Amino acid sequence: MYVTIADFIKEWKREAMLTQKVLDGLTDESLKQQIYPEGRTLGRITWHLTITIPDYLANFGLEIDKVEKAESVPTSAKEIVETFQTVSSYASQVIEQQWTDESLEKVQDAFGREETNAQILMGLIKHIAHHRGQATVLMRQAGIKPFGVYGPPKEDWIDLGVENPPL
Repeated sequence: MYVTIADFIKEWKREAMLTQKVLDGLTDESLKQQIYPEGRTLGRITWHLTITIPDYLANFGLEIDKVEKAESVPTSAKEIVETFQTVSSYASQVIEQQWTDESLEKVQDAFGREETNAQILMGLIKHIAHHRGQATVLMRQAGIKPFGVYGPPKEDWIDLGVENPPL
């Protein structure tokens, strides 16, 4: 759990960088990849994880501008990538400016549960990680080698000389 804003910002920047590397692999065509016929597309999932950052923070009392035209999923991978980069950087600035270390101890209603702001910030990171995982599966289905977030994808294991990567 986060004890200081600096603790959170350090992890946020690392997770944002990892997410950015995943998003950098998107192509315009890959945004159409769906989980199943009625399911979300890769574009919808990656846009969702991007635009919900300011929405989530605003829900817990931070003054933050929302993403313009958020209701329309872009057809350009570049737009999603650039928007995520802007939003994730802006979010860390807003948190640093508006919350203090003491703010992390404040308890709020978080979707029907009582949580500290530190827990709420952890929830934001978990939300990003959850959708990032979905995105990497859809990228694989779209024929794109995903970035190895917490370890190498199978192709990188093979490049390292490991013919049978660990399960």
